[in-house]
Amino acid sequence: MRVLLVEDDHGVGGAIKDVLDARGHPVEWVTRGADALLRHRGADLLLLDLGLPDISGLEVLRRLRRLVATPVLILTAQGTHERDVVRGLRLGADDYLLKPVRMDELLARMEAVLRRTSHRDTGEPAPSRVQVNDIAIDLDTHLVTVAGEEVVLTRIEFEILSVLARKAGAAVSREQLLDEVWGDAYVAVSRTFDVHLSKLRKKLGQPSPLHNIRGFGYRLGD
Repeated sequence: MRVLLVEDDHGVGGAIKDVLDARGHPVEWVTRGADALLRHRGADLLLLDLGLPDISGLEVLRRLRRLVATPVLILTAQGTHERDVVRGLRLGADDYLLKPVRMDELLARMEAVLRRTSHRDTGEPAPSRVQVNDIAIDLDTHLVTVAGEEVVLTRIEFEILSVLARKAGAAVSREQLLDEVWGDAYVAVSRTFDVHLSKLRKKLGQPSPLHNIRGFGYRLGD
């Protein structure tokens, strides 16, 4: 498997690269989040450190998941707050491993992640256009139309809609929406989210395509 290693600790990164290279897994190693976002194409799996010097690993993951479905295994230091691990899993990470890494366990987890995600098409970008009933959402141009008429959304309204659109027909938890739109469900003001969601509902018309799933979150479409 081709691996993109995103790790700024040279001791950890060098050790992982040496072992994986020796086991026949070509490794491209970068130390910055920005480089990961530029060079992820072609990788079968990403090993992603959360504590990067330029962009947090969680932000890298958030941006990456808007582009591709490449499996991601998070590497996190001992003592990292559990909240960050939970956020990483909600944002689309497939597994996580505590550092210092035990190499045999790392290899086993990498293989397990690839087995679980082997159905994914990691070489193609995610769909850029989503149709739900008479609502058309272009995720690239941010153009939203209802029954052929353009609807003007604020940035936050579009971000909420785009998260739901990427998983149209599936339930999305309130916490995941807050994580993906604001970056931290624990920092975002819940009341602010409710106001934006209410305005978005009105703009999308009736009957509302946004369904509330009591005690969990929301779903776009049936």
